[in-house]
Amino acid sequence: MNKVLAIVGPTAVGKTSLSLTLAKKFDGEIISGDSMQVYQELNIGTAKISKQDQQGVAHHLIDICKIDQRFSVSDFKKQAAEQIKQITSRGHLPIIVGGTGFYLQALLEDLSLGNDTYDSSEKTRNKWHEYAKSHSQKELWRKLNAIDPKAAEKIPVTNEVRVVRALEVFDKTGHLFSEQNDDSKTIYDALLIGLNTDRKLLYKRINQRVDLMVADGLEDEAKWLYGQVGQDLPAGKGIGYREWYPYFENHLSKELVIEKVKQNSRHYAKRQLTWFRNKMDVNWFDIIRQPDEEQQIILKIQKWVRRNER
Repeated sequence: MNKVLAIVGPTAVGKTSLSLTLAKKFDGEIISGDSMQVYQELNIGTAKISKQDQQGVAHHLIDICKIDQRFSVSDFKKQAAEQIKQITSRGHLPIIVGGTGFYLQALLEDLSLGNDTYDSSEKTRNKWHEYAKSHSQKELWRKLNAIDPKAAEKIPVTNEVRVVRALEVFDKTGHLFSEQNDDSKTIYDALLIGLNTDRKLLYKRINQRVDLMVADGLEDEAKWLYGQVGQDLPAGKGIGYREWYPYFENHLSKELVIEKVKQNSRHYAKRQLTWFRNKMDVNWFDIIRQPDEEQQIILKIQKWVRRNER
């Protein structure tokens, strides 16, 4: 089973810098997991890493689409899977970096996109996550314990993702989670490293990043994109671009546009965190406030890489 390392989390928490460090240490190649970085010419608003800043590390799924092309989660799943296969064949470690959670989930869980199987699973998961939100994680765990005590014994109360997964299996199949091989649909040996920090600090960093983007020419990039595709295609709907359109039409001031970009970026970061916490089993670290945690990440990856080696 091919190993896949993923570096996830909201914007402005240091994913790019960490991914370069890890790629050089573990002989890795990076696959972008960002839904906007696939588009050519969109560099500033997508925080796309430049060739120079890549430091010689191979990067994939960047600049692969023209702005008038559509790039779906199915496209990502197919192309990322092919990149993983090729990178692994070269004896290198595939490292997916990005904050588009649905893309990563679709790839790692081999979701059957566009049919009732996924919709049904999503409804079931949301039901149990809502139960935990309204009743508590402990009450959610008790639900599992009443159905499948063997599974509950092995899953911590605080691991909501895993508890929900066990309940989902029972809801869908009528069989106990403890009696099944949960790896039956697992096609990769994946390790997810999540980066986060204090919310106030995160929002401050996001605001600073937007200011830097504006200084680097975000307005001109957005104006060029507006002239090419406007709001008609996905490339024209990204945060950092769509907020400028009322300004170009003389409906909004530049100051309000910049504040709107910051606000939407902060809201998106919150949604990113909610997704990864509720949908996937992520190991969280804060290398902004606790730089020493980078060494903990390295040690965790070393242990994971050596696992199953003979």
